Amino acid sequence: MGSSATPASGYDKKTMATDVYKLMGLLNIGKAYVLGHDIGGMVASSLAHNYPEVVERLILADGLHPNEGMMQIKLMPPPETFGEKIDHQQPYTWWMSFNQVKELPEKLLEGRYRYLLDWLFDYVMVDSSKMPDFDREVYAYVYNQPERIRASNGWYQTFNQDIADAKHYPKLRMPVLGLASNVSYGFYQYTLPMIAENYQLLNLENTGHYMFEENSSGVYEAIMTYLKNREQRND
Repeated sequence: MGSSATPASGYDKKTMATDVYKLMGLLNIGKAYVLGHDIGGMVASSLAHNYPEVVERLILADGLHPNEGMMQIKLMPPPETFGEKIDHQQPYTWWMSFNQVKELPEKLLEGRYRYLLDWLFDYVMVDSSKMPDFDREVYAYVYNQPERIRASNGWYQTFNQDIADAKHYPKLRMPVLGLASNVSYGFYQYTLPMIAENYQLLNLENTGHYMFEENSSGVYEAIMTYLKNREQRND
């Protein structure tokens, strides 16, 4: 991402979590509050599973570790569910499959990534005007490069390995906050109790997937309240 390298491999979440763990060591950070959004949440989960001793508390914002539920993603959307905005009850996340394809996305999207970004922002945000044009241009500038399209799709193309790794992970024992948008709340209600012993779940109502842009004050308040509260409970 951005100016980072685009290696041919290493996009499984366990390897990425190990990178974070080693970076913490280099920076002399013994233990930390860890927050991850989307695929960042997958990496944060892997860090907590593989190196629990360095995670004081874990915050997962619209991003849980890959699991076998991904195998149930629909090839076709049910009738009347695929419109201009994502259906919260029956979301159709076709790009999860598209990003599995090797080489073709780079050819189709080179120099055209802004079209895809604009569509995605409109689809998964309640108010896509909260994603400024300047930010969109910055994202598109980076994503328009074939090697960066390939590298970002590498996150998706390692899901099978991530799922296999997760089969050996016990439940998380550190405090965990699930911060869910209206897109993912139902999924969190089902999945979070399966992966964490000590958790809280908060639904940011009327907030889409890009919660940091769309509801920054709500995200900030939720995180600060959670970190200041020493009492944990399962919701």
